[in-house]
Amino acid sequence: MKPLSRKTLWTTSLVALLSLTTTACGDDKEPESKCGEPLYGGDATDEAWRALVDAKGKPTDSTEAAQLALPTQGTTYSINDAPPKWTWTSTLASAQPRPAPVSPFDTARSMLARVGEWVLPTAHAHLPPFTGDIHWVQVTVPGRECPVEMLTSNLEWQLDAATWDTLKASAGQDLSVQVVSAYLLQNRITEGPYTLAQPVTIRLQGAP
Repeated sequence: MKPLSRKTLWTTSLVALLSLTTTACGDDKEPESKCGEPLYGGDATDEAWRALVDAKGKPTDSTEAAQLALPTQGTTYSINDAPPKWTWTSTLASAQPRPAPVSPFDTARSMLARVGEWVLPTAHAHLPPFTGDIHWVQVTVPGRECPVEMLTSNLEWQLDAATWDTLKASAGQDLSVQVVSAYLLQNRITEGPYTLAQPVTIRLQGAP
């Protein structure tokens, strides 16, 4: 059997590329979340969020969960307070990227991607794959179907005025703060997800 000529190889690659680009956007499966996307902080991306949404069915594990420094259990705020900054620590923050070995398939895929840049330079719609530790802060508010959420690669969340107003509307009731953490390599979870063993309860005082 004769080896493929360079011309034949490039022609085959281009045909494969055009076939993929006609279905690439339609193949992106949206996560099943009726509440929509969270707020984003740091280098967090929507695809990192999708990875955590897809992992919701996994058993809960708190062995490497983040530790909230603020707020702590029973923290009380006044509705007259300025929006607070919440902070936490995480053992995942010191984790180093775990590069995967390069396979022949990855090499071929990289070549096809370069061809795609030449033929269809606008085909890339997503941000670069995320690698690092990610934290999904979820605040459960009584009477509200969807939690108030922040996905961030940082170890803090400075609440904005609009988010703070949402929480203040539930003054006099207990709010629950949960943190889901994971380490991602190229948008794939390699450690976690880890959740707090018990959500932290906070309260806002004053008339909403």
